[in-house]
Amino acid sequence: MTFRLKPLARQTILITGASSGIGLATARMAAARGAAVVLVARDEPSLDGAVLGIRDSGGRAEYRVADVADRDALEAAAAFAEERFGGIDSWVNDAGTSVYGTLEDTPVEDQRRLFETNYWGTVHGSLIAAGRLRARGGAIVNLGSVLSDRSVIFQGTYCATKHAVKAFTDALRMELEAARAPVSVTLIKPAGIDTTFQEHARILMDTQGVKVPAPVYDPRLVARAILHACEHPKRDIVVGGGGAAVSVLGNLFPRTTDLVMEAVGRRMQVTGHDGRPEMRDNLYEGRPGGHERSSIPTQPHRRTSLLLEAQLHPAATLAVAAGLGALVLGAMAARRMGDGAMRRMLPPLAGHLLARAAGHHRPRWR
Repeated sequence: MTFRLKPLARQTILITGASSGIGLATARMAAARGAAVVLVARDEPSLDGAVLGIRDSGGRAEYRVADVADRDALEAAAAFAEERFGGIDSWVNDAGTSVYGTLEDTPVEDQRRLFETNYWGTVHGSLIAAGRLRARGGAIVNLGSVLSDRSVIFQGTYCATKHAVKAFTDALRMELEAARAPVSVTLIKPAGIDTTFQEHARILMDTQGVKVPAPVYDPRLVARAILHACEHPKRDIVVGGGGAAVSVLGNLFPRTTDLVMEAVGRRMQVTGHDGRPEMRDNLYEGRPGGHERSSIPTQPHRRTSLLLEAQLHPAATLAVAAGLGALVLGAMAARRMGDGAMRRMLPPLAGHLLARAAGHHRPRWR
């Protein structure tokens, strides 16, 4: 089944977890590209500041305070978005947090609460959105993780929630497609992203703080992936080649990956920097947000991802690859033939192929 999603500038997008991190970056980027955005989270001062900033930049934005674990509160947020902007075209389930510690040291109550936010929050939002989008069409975008495919040590409960999000998202996609509903369902799988995630986490380990293992990527890369999914039906989008490599290695060599995680997992995730203490531990209640990125020192985050570009623009990627392949074959032929004229011709030919591919597949939103 094929259908078209609205251009971003004609959409209303509801985003949960929008007071900080990826959600905030997505709301700002969407508004800058003309969409009306409704930001949903628990911390009202952070939401208010984010909305005022978007409006000051000329964007259209509203907010609603809600805990995604509370389905009635999310229903009210959806009704508010419809009242303010006439309907919802894309729904982004981004709200999430984590608990760092061994599974034996993590109270069952904390594990259940993490599922209430990460899993049930996604379920609530997806089902509310599906009910509204069946008639008008639109996109549901769920935030999974590369850890939806591979668990890491000391984040067992978080990994379990993201595995569950992936399973739910895949099942919902099939059900809507079987019903021929014009609704796209996408799972975004970020790698290590430089956000407030680690500052908001509950820490049950003997360390001052936690960090994202390298390589670390800019949250605006994830925002780009999310907004692409709001305009173009996609099954999955992985953000960050480093995290994708861990997933692949974990599937191909699970036992070896286990041993590596056991040996270096703690060193890769703990730090002596505690970030902004006022933000610590938002498992049971909202904490201050307002920032896209963490204050915990990491490697400089990467602002580009070749893997992401290949997924967002596959035709252009294939065209460039074909052009480069032709260049290599031509160079090999010229070397064998000793044809000086061919060698002089190859550089402009390659440039022409690359320019044509890039121009023909230029994204509309750039």
